[in-house]
Amino acid sequence: MATVMQKIKDIEDEMAKTQKNKATAHHLGLLKAKLAKLRRELLTPTSKGGGGAGEGFDVTKSGDARVGLVGFPSVGKSTLLNKLTGTFSEVASYEFTTLTCIPGVIMYRGAKIQLLDLPGIIEGAKDGKGRGRQVISTARTCNCILIVLDAIKPITHKRLIEKELEGFGIRLNKEPPNLTFRRKEKGGINLTSTVTNTHLDLDTVKAICSEYRIHNADVHLRYDATADDLIDVIEGSRVYTPCIYVVNKIDQITMEELEILDKLPHYCPISAHLEWNLDGLLEKIWEYLSLTRIYTKPKGMNPDYEDPVILSSKRRTVEDFCDRIHKDMVKQFKYALVWGSSAKHKPQRVGREHELEDEDVVQIIKKV
Repeated sequence: MATVMQKIKDIEDEMAKTQKNKATAHHLGLLKAKLAKLRRELLTPTSKGGGGAGEGFDVTKSGDARVGLVGFPSVGKSTLLNKLTGTFSEVASYEFTTLTCIPGVIMYRGAKIQLLDLPGIIEGAKDGKGRGRQVISTARTCNCILIVLDAIKPITHKRLIEKELEGFGIRLNKEPPNLTFRRKEKGGINLTSTVTNTHLDLDTVKAICSEYRIHNADVHLRYDATADDLIDVIEGSRVYTPCIYVVNKIDQITMEELEILDKLPHYCPISAHLEWNLDGLLEKIWEYLSLTRIYTKPKGMNPDYEDPVILSSKRRTVEDFCDRIHKDMVKQFKYALVWGSSAKHKPQRVGREHELEDEDVVQIIKKV
């Protein structure tokens, strides 16, 4: 472990010393690839004594979505969890009060959202310091991450936490890189692009691929991708997670400071202790989770508006809806009747590929 840590530090030091320009792009790309491989080695040690493959806190996933609270010690995560869910997580003015992962549940708009209070992150979590490995491994399973920041402490905390999460392969508020990477049997490394590239050239791509012992591949860029983007695609284990920066303790700053915070993207100012803007935070969580509520309608009865079926906005076909109710329902499926914004007329008879919209009403007709 110590040798991997030392190698990581040496590479980071070398990258910090290297000037960024066209002449050094090739060298920096190679260093970034080496760094990504070492970080992966750190998370998934090959020997048995390495603490397991990034073990989490073993919290059973429940509900329709999972939201993780991440932040430095004593920024108010436990207070926020208590106010939002009614779950008791010990609160104290000293650091490192929460040493295990505390789950709570928020019932919001018919959805059951699991909220996890993860122990305070410290700098170096991605390198296995503190309980960092378990914290971030659990954070990887979340559908949305709330980075809780203290309004009176420097905003540099934000950058430090982002760096820790990025080092663990969690990409915040980003889409997966729009590039194609395909291994092949022979023909060497081919690079094609539909745009002008300012970051990657054939030599840099070859250097990164050789670090992964890949000698034959086709790389096609659809935008001005960086070496980091190519490494993310080759690694293939990156998690793309929406993130909200929750600035707590706003009762301790001036109106001018609050107005500046309000203009920043993905921010939500609150005071957990005084319960300011908690409704605004819940609305933002709902927006970032991008969930779709579907109401069921048994034959000859009124729709059930009390207990919606919750789907992800990325997987909201009638077939997804059936799978959510029961895994065998698709086998008996004949067609569905849909009322709501996704239907052209009320009701519309649809097949299993039909995409549903929020608050649609669905009646499943089974084969006789």
